[in-house]
Amino acid sequence: MRILYKLYSTDNNSSKLYDEHGFYKAFSNDFKRAQSHVIIESPFVTVRRSKELTAIAGSPSVKVTIYTRDPTHHEGNMVHEAGRGIEILERAGFKVVQCADMRHRKIAIVDDNVLWEGSLNMLSQNGSREVMRRTQSRQSCSQMRAFTGVAQ
Repeated sequence: MRILYKLYSTDNNSSKLYDEHGFYKAFSNDFKRAQSHVIIESPFVTVRRSKELTAIAGSPSVKVTIYTRDPTHHEGNMVHEAGRGIEILERAGFKVVQCADMRHRKIAIVDDNVLWEGSLNMLSQNGSREVMRRTQSRQSCSQMRAFTGVAQ
């Protein structure tokens, strides 16, 4: 049985919901079109998703900052997997901030104009059912940055 991609939008088209099937294509479009910066917070990082993100990187002048957990806060194979994923991201020129807390937020902010938020770990998701909301709003981006303390 084929799972259909779902897209829901509000009346003003400023906010749309994506599932795990439609998210990556839509996020990739935003990521490739970024003009100045992208901020991503994803608690888990895998080699696969790190390679996918670095492969679609747009202009080298776009600053990419990633907030993630310190790999030693993971268990088992994820310690090594996260470390290798972080190395891939850093070799691509992305700034990776390893956080000493147990953060579990999943957000992305593109050019302080597009906010992605939801349950999907952008840098590790594999096989799980998820939801992500894309909101095009400078006010929402500013509010999220102030609330979480993420910076470029």
